[in-house]
Amino acid sequence: MSLFVTKPLDQIMAESEKDNSLRRSLGPLSLVSLGVGGIIGAGIFTLTGVAAATNAGPGLVISFILAAIGCVFAGLCYSEFSTMIPIAGSAYTYAYATMGELIAWIIGWDLILEYSVGAATVSIGWSQTLVAFLHNLGIDLPARLIASPFQPATMPDGSTIYGIINLPAVLIVVLVSLLLMTGIRESAGANNLIVILKVSVILVFIAIGWSYIHPANLKPLIPANTGKFGAFGYSGLLAGAGVIFFAYIGFDAVSTAAQEAKVPKRDMPIGIIGSLLVCTVLFILYTHVLTGIVNYRDLNVAAPLSLALEQIPHHWLSICMNLAVLAGLTSVMLVMLLGQSRVFFSMSNDRLLPRLFSVVHPRFRTPWLCNLVLMIFVSLFAAFAPISVVGSMTSIGTLFAFVIVCVGIIIMRRTQPNAPRPFRTPWVPLVPLLGVAVNVAMMLGLGWSNWLRLVVWMAIGLVIYFTYSKSRSRFQAKA
Repeated sequence: MSLFVTKPLDQIMAESEKDNSLRRSLGPLSLVSLGVGGIIGAGIFTLTGVAAATNAGPGLVISFILAAIGCVFAGLCYSEFSTMIPIAGSAYTYAYATMGELIAWIIGWDLILEYSVGAATVSIGWSQTLVAFLHNLGIDLPARLIASPFQPATMPDGSTIYGIINLPAVLIVVLVSLLLMTGIRESAGANNLIVILKVSVILVFIAIGWSYIHPANLKPLIPANTGKFGAFGYSGLLAGAGVIFFAYIGFDAVSTAAQEAKVPKRDMPIGIIGSLLVCTVLFILYTHVLTGIVNYRDLNVAAPLSLALEQIPHHWLSICMNLAVLAGLTSVMLVMLLGQSRVFFSMSNDRLLPRLFSVVHPRFRTPWLCNLVLMIFVSLFAAFAPISVVGSMTSIGTLFAFVIVCVGIIIMRRTQPNAPRPFRTPWVPLVPLLGVAVNVAMMLGLGWSNWLRLVVWMAIGLVIYFTYSKSRSRFQAKA
């Protein structure tokens, strides 16, 4: 039996063309909205402050540009794959078609870091934003029920506490999971409304906050390195790019919805590239204003926007924006949990995971049991894990997935040169190789501790593959 048996491309296409249990109801605007929903929030509302305070300072705007460059290379590769292989599964499915089952399993297991742990990261930021918002209204939640027991949390009054459980983070994960179980059309509709609100928030903050920038906060643009790799200086820009790369994973989640797109060959590139372009411009402007209003040394908090809003004397603006941020972070969780469930759906259809992950609800036509399992798993991370750990785990998992997709394009061009490609990545192999180089560089910027977590996580995945998945695979017997 071969570890590198591939899933035949003609079989993948046959699966995408036949009637399937998932409902095709997403058009190009919905896909762009899905991408924007996943992109705006995860990084700028949670990890931007941490990356500025510990890695890049005001130079974080350069880090966002570096991250965007890596995203463009990967995004072009995702666009080609998503039109060639328009079914659920994203990088997992692409790896199965190009590099074989073992690599597909590795990337599928890696995507848990990208989506599930990513959703947990955002839920922690959502919780801290809620705490700050309620504090401004004179309501303080019990301190022990709003923070992880493994990381100190700074309260709105300046005190530092260790909690027992992050209960608000758990509750929002449960609510989003229940929404996803009810149907893709309902989930996409809710996301569209939230995205309109969320983009409006960013634009209002940029427009009003620009006049409250203190030029001294932006100097020097690149603070001197402290003697440690990744702690400011040019290495800090690279490390900062690796951390806030988390912000860009929304366009990757668009590719997981290919099996629910109305016309995937036309709509997928629009959704992927369109969401990238919109969000990159907003990120750069937002970061410039944020680090201009608040000194980067003070931004090491889970809800940096709330800190910036305290410097703007418009109480109504603070209330409206914090509400919108809560809604925006909710849409990020929705996109991530949607993406994870669709990856598991594909892996289960290939018999690499138990059948329960591909059980579709007869009425809602969603993989509801998969959503239920993910709800429990993500809730545990949200309840107890520190944001600094889960955020970096998500970033390194995302970057690894992008590297695999870029390599996959080169392989597919050689093994399937005549296969139909409604969208073609330009300048192959240059663009994919540049994508690999930039993304690996940002992985290196995340430091040895995150590499160690990645290696341990992959080792656990390999144990599961060799003890359970390999013997049950649909394609091993044909190898």
